[in-house]
Amino acid sequence: MACPFLDDVLDEEALILRRAFRRERVFQDRSDPLAFGDDHLIERYRFSGDGLRYLCRLLSPKIQHQTARSHALTVPQMVCVTLRFLASGSFLYSAGDAENLNKGNICRTIRRVCLALKSLINIFITFPGHRRPLHIKEEFYKIAAFPNIIGAVDCAHIRIKRPSGEHEGDYINRKSFHSINVQMIWDADCLVSNLEAKWPGSVHDSRVFRASPIYQRLSQGEFSGVLLGDKGYACESFLLTPLADPQTPPQQAYNHAHTKTRARIEMTFGILKSRFQCLHHLRVSPDRACDVIAACAVLHNIAGLRKERPPRVAVDVVWENAPIFPDNINGRLVREQYIASFFT
Repeated sequence: MACPFLDDVLDEEALILRRAFRRERVFQDRSDPLAFGDDHLIERYRFSGDGLRYLCRLLSPKIQHQTARSHALTVPQMVCVTLRFLASGSFLYSAGDAENLNKGNICRTIRRVCLALKSLINIFITFPGHRRPLHIKEEFYKIAAFPNIIGAVDCAHIRIKRPSGEHEGDYINRKSFHSINVQMIWDADCLVSNLEAKWPGSVHDSRVFRASPIYQRLSQGEFSGVLLGDKGYACESFLLTPLADPQTPPQQAYNHAHTKTRARIEMTFGILKSRFQCLHHLRVSPDRACDVIAACAVLHNIAGLRKERPPRVAVDVVWENAPIFPDNINGRLVREQYIASFFT
């Protein structure tokens, strides 16, 4: 006759043995933000594991703490907490919570990494681009058969919090919110080839362009080729704008090719803002906002050059401004020559 008590003892011993020989669970090291797969990393940081390791090697000489005193963050932690903030557009303390890091270090860390990225701007953002000018022209030509193009220029307003001080009104744009008016020139590979990120939102696109160093270089004939700009710019010999009222078939063909080619810049603004959600609203002072914008532009080019997986893109709405400078006579002549030579 079986003994119920003995059966209970045997069952308990079997349970103990199963627990003893159960395979040990393996936990990922959460102190190492790179200890995850690429899908996880790209979703949170916009870079794959290889891309993040590249950024760590690139930035380490500029951001690495000399000692581990006070539990200083590692380079991967500093890079990842910054990318988390840039990619998510969340508040600073939210980025700290997401990375399980001390909130007090987050602001200083992001500032440190953004300034390090900004210091690399002349390496990763270069005009007319990282490829030979002939290749850039060929890539633009493939879009809509518009010849001799080395870039497309436009401005985008990056919303910022209301700044303090007597110049607060300078940052109110014509849509009645505070912003930085950021000028970018793009190549056909959707890379930034020139950046001006310092002007208050009330400053017109044409004035930003006229005051930029690239305008002086173009006007002095330093580059072979022309830019495309919208009707908010004055037509110049080196900057072609659309016709206000095209009448003839060649004029209409010119405008169609111009519009189709320039559409690439709207898509590229969309890629940039989709990759770095913080650019929808920067809750920092104007000076720091400009630094963050520069850091995002550098990161965007690094991602493009390394063929990182692009985000889902929502095409950005680029404002059309009325020009404040009249067309240059030579600019009109060049535009007429283009129409006669390539669009008849």
